[in-house]
Amino acid sequence: MTQPGKVLYIIVCAAGPAGDVSRLVALAQDEGWTVQIIATPPALDFIDAPKLEQQTGRPVRSQYRKPSEPKSPRADAIIVAPATYNTINKFAQGIADTYALGLLSEAPGLGIPVVIVPFVNSVLASRAPFLRSVEDLRTEGVRVLFGPGEFEPHAPGTGGERFETYPWKRALTELAELGS
Repeated sequence: MTQPGKVLYIIVCAAGPAGDVSRLVALAQDEGWTVQIIATPPALDFIDAPKLEQQTGRPVRSQYRKPSEPKSPRADAIIVAPATYNTINKFAQGIADTYALGLLSEAPGLGIPVVIVPFVNSVLASRAPFLRSVEDLRTEGVRVLFGPGEFEPHAPGTGGERFETYPWKRALTELAELGS
């Protein structure tokens, strides 16, 4: 398990299950994590930022802070859930054009454990760029929950049927295994 007071960044992307990210927040808090939500700019339309700020006691971040603003506590671990096709590919390529991707780009070099739970359809998941990205991230030590028994892509247009079974708890289980 985790040590009390450790900081978990949950990076949330603009995908269907994002509206339920409070479930992951609650699970993480139950395990003693201090949670900081980082939203990609498009994800802000998918989440209830005021509710998440109340739940975590921290502002939802989606932009770099101004020099006069306080820093967020440094992450001890990061979960990206739901992770989009776009974010996974950009992370693998080292593209840091958003605050969330900037944090992710540094994480492997800083030794911060990262778990990614995709939410992509089967057409996108079958594309060579995506498959290369998953492999490249795994080579760098990033745990990508993709494949049989993990996140299995859905047919295009059917993602809404998968929100209730999205593997929030599995992300924390994998994170605990990375830390042991």
